[in-house]
Amino acid sequence: MKFQKNVVNNWNKKFNNLSQLDQLILRSNLLGSDLKVTNFGGGNTSSKIMMKDPITKKNESILFVKGSGGDLGSIKKDGFASLYLDKFNSLKDIYRGFNFEDEMVGYYPMCTFNNNPRAASIDTPLHAYVPFPEVDHTHPDSIIALATMKNGRDIIKKVYGDSMGWLDWQRPGFDLGLKMESLIHKNKNIIGIVLGHHGLFTWANTSEKCYSNSIKLIKGAQTYLNNTIKKYSFGKPIYKNKSNSDFELKLITTIRGSLSKQNSKILHLDKSDITLEFVNSENLKKVAAIGTSCPDHFLRTKRLPMVLPSLSNLIKNETKIKSVIQNHLDKYKEAYTKYYNRNKSKGSPNLRDPYPVIILIPEYGMMSFAKNKSTARISSEFFCNAMNVMKGAEGISQYTGLTEKEAFRIEYWELEEAKLRRMPAEKELAGKVALITGAAGGIGSATAIKFLSEGCCVILTDIDKKSLKAKHDELSKTFGKDVVHSLLMDVTSESDVKNAVSKSINYFGGIDILVANAGFSSAALFENTTSKLWDKNMDILAKGSFLISREVYQKMIEQNNGGSIIFIASKNSLNASKGASAYSVAKSSLLHLSRSIALEGSAHKIRSNVVNPDAVIQGSKIWQGEWKKQRAASNKISIKNVEDFYKNRSLLKESILPEDIAEGIYFFASSKSKKSTGNIINVDGGNITSFTR
Repeated sequence: MKFQKNVVNNWNKKFNNLSQLDQLILRSNLLGSDLKVTNFGGGNTSSKIMMKDPITKKNESILFVKGSGGDLGSIKKDGFASLYLDKFNSLKDIYRGFNFEDEMVGYYPMCTFNNNPRAASIDTPLHAYVPFPEVDHTHPDSIIALATMKNGRDIIKKVYGDSMGWLDWQRPGFDLGLKMESLIHKNKNIIGIVLGHHGLFTWANTSEKCYSNSIKLIKGAQTYLNNTIKKYSFGKPIYKNKSNSDFELKLITTIRGSLSKQNSKILHLDKSDITLEFVNSENLKKVAAIGTSCPDHFLRTKRLPMVLPSLSNLIKNETKIKSVIQNHLDKYKEAYTKYYNRNKSKGSPNLRDPYPVIILIPEYGMMSFAKNKSTARISSEFFCNAMNVMKGAEGISQYTGLTEKEAFRIEYWELEEAKLRRMPAEKELAGKVALITGAAGGIGSATAIKFLSEGCCVILTDIDKKSLKAKHDELSKTFGKDVVHSLLMDVTSESDVKNAVSKSINYFGGIDILVANAGFSSAALFENTTSKLWDKNMDILAKGSFLISREVYQKMIEQNNGGSIIFIASKNSLNASKGASAYSVAKSSLLHLSRSIALEGSAHKIRSNVVNPDAVIQGSKIWQGEWKKQRAASNKISIKNVEDFYKNRSLLKESILPEDIAEGIYFFASSKSKKSTGNIINVDGGNITSFTR
């Protein structure tokens, strides 16, 4: 069994024609684009570049090094901190020793070149003090696998001979930078250094050579592992993969519901080969209990995952499943709290969320939970890196972790805590998931934009494939691909609805908000209303709203964490219009559907409310068709005067826009209306005939 596919050198000779800084950016992107080389957000690169000082006009050596935060795979110039190298070297003169090294970080901004706002990371000395212009720091699975073996130092010597240096694990910082500098000066033949449990440093005089050294050393570790690793690194498989989608949905909703009691969390589900190999193995519990060993891993994943037992024998016993899951979550919380209390000191930051980030489930895979989708996905990727490391180490020697005390020092490091404090406050809908029907239209689209801007994850559903894709692409570009998911769905099809809800839960973990917005409009005098037209209104507006709300309502009950259902009705639900009997009756049904859900849902903290728009003409797909002509004819006005007619009949003399309706929907979706259910908001500019009574 192979460990991993070898990395490839993707440097092109034409890159050498670029500036030194552009080569640094390109090199960084190449390294960061391969998760086998370094994980998302991990690693850093640097170049020492001669540049003219803007004040003195003298040439100065400037250190460009990946700043705090950001990702190598996508980094641009603004992602690099820039510092006067001479000034940074001068910090050695004021360094007071290992016990005071954290204070040195406060001096880094004083070395800034050209008022660059990008903060220098704690790894900066590890680049500044390497006596070469180009430096790469990566976290390759293969290298860390060697570095976490019980006899890791000996293995490194065996694989690389005298071309690689070794430093035992030490928290990154000023002292480690000085040790690296000393080691390189004493060992002229080495082209890289392995940091125990941490990763790889390489260097050279040019970007091409530096990158080439990184790839060469990583490939050397991969080749050794591929040629040496035993068939079953984690022991023999004792479970088989299961694909019971209904059961899996129950697991997801139950787990997410329990984890989201205090703060809502988003799921990322992983069923990669390495995950299934690990969760189905006989040594799963033993190896998982050692914990992630690379600090860059466990800062994202916590040191230990939560391992559930096989639950397939409990498929028909929902109560028992919930009990087992809750029991494991309670035990994890208790153990994590004890871990904190054992290791905390006087200056330690407060206890963080004590629940797991990573949950491993035999037969089904891995679930990761975080406050947003991107963090959950990245945490999952990090634990995949960690599993690869475990596989490599266990497949040849014995996997080892950091001591509990050292892991705690990293996890609750004041410098890491400072990063958390600098993060912006969470938005109103952070951690929430909303499903919107008719999302490609004006109201649906405006609602999606409002929700996304408030931190929500959004599932767009629509029957119009072309419009849905266009809207998905637009919102993904604006808000990021992680937070937007789209599904083609016909609300009148029960199988479509069930399938869409299932896929939504598999993608985000659950549904907290439903906006039943899918619409259809028709106009005909009562005597001219055909049964076909009547049925179409009832199918889309009444039956469609019933099917999607029933399906989501059932999942909200399983989540056991409340929820908000919002129906988009119409002014016509309260006050019928001439020539629109089918539409008016169908829309009015939503009022009682909402009230019925409010009555029954209150026991589950599920709220149900209605927003009534009127004459949302701009941006509306409905008003782009026959409906506009029909309403113009019904009101005996010119089609070009329709918007003015509706505006002027309102008390406020205002045109109603999709964004206005979105604000009403947002109110019912947010905590601002947490004590409101069974209610109606009219967003119609003030229509006297539709005053609620």
